[in-house]
Amino acid sequence: MTLRIFRTDHDHAVEVAGSTVALERHLQTYIERNMAVLLGVRFLDSEVSTGSNHGGRIDSLGLDEDGCPVVVEYKRGRDENVISQALFYMSWVRDHQADFESLVAQKLGSDVVATVDWTSPRIVCVAADFSRYDLHAVREIGRRIDLVRYRRFGDGLLALDLVTSTADAGSARTARSAAVLAPATRATVAQRLAGAADPVRDLYGELDGRLLDFGDVHSVELRHYIAYRRGGNFATMKILSNGLRLFLRLDPRSVTLEEGFTRDVSEVGHHGTGDLEVRICSVGDLDRAMPLLRASYEAVG
Repeated sequence: MTLRIFRTDHDHAVEVAGSTVALERHLQTYIERNMAVLLGVRFLDSEVSTGSNHGGRIDSLGLDEDGCPVVVEYKRGRDENVISQALFYMSWVRDHQADFESLVAQKLGSDVVATVDWTSPRIVCVAADFSRYDLHAVREIGRRIDLVRYRRFGDGLLALDLVTSTADAGSARTARSAAVLAPATRATVAQRLAGAADPVRDLYGELDGRLLDFGDVHSVELRHYIAYRRGGNFATMKILSNGLRLFLRLDPRSVTLEEGFTRDVSEVGHHGTGDLEVRICSVGDLDRAMPLLRASYEAVG
């Protein structure tokens, strides 16, 4: 469905004409300068050379809210295969982790390097439009890829539409295999889930099913938690010995906090995104938490 924008300051609807002209260099620069707001990604560098052997330049490099490396590529021509190009560059990034982390230290500070999570690097492709073949391709590839469509309206409006967002199936399989083989005392979330008691795994299955049933949601298994995304994270989950801990994208001041169930963690360091902590130790707790989960889901929509 094509995005349409209307002026609401008159009695009759007046559509604002949109434009999908080829992506200009200054629009890439604008996105890079505002990447945290527009894409939820901390900008690192532009036009990054991959060297003479690999050949080419990565349009933009960044770090997302989960600490995952992000390759951003912009489709400028109708026939340009931006998805294959982005996969090519992501392969280079995976093979040059030390170079990437050195860039993170230079741009964001050496303390941020420890937060970089290589479990599920992410690709973002920005274009005026994508074909049905593009949509099919990203689902078949099984990598973590966001397709973002842009449209300009007049001189002052820019619309970004998340067309599709896919999880990294390969990384998830690798994480689960490692979890079976490794001791549960290690810190990764996949290992904690594999070593959890049956009631905790059952509770996770129930929560996972309910969140995915919200609709346009997918989950990403990361080093310290599982992120549930709708464009951005609306819930992140950690595995405890007796249940689950969630962090939601809600203002704790808007919630009546209950001791042992909800907590304000806006001033508390923690793995996961969101300032409201919710502890789930039973299906009853999950039932109580559903309005909060729904509110957080709607807040990022």
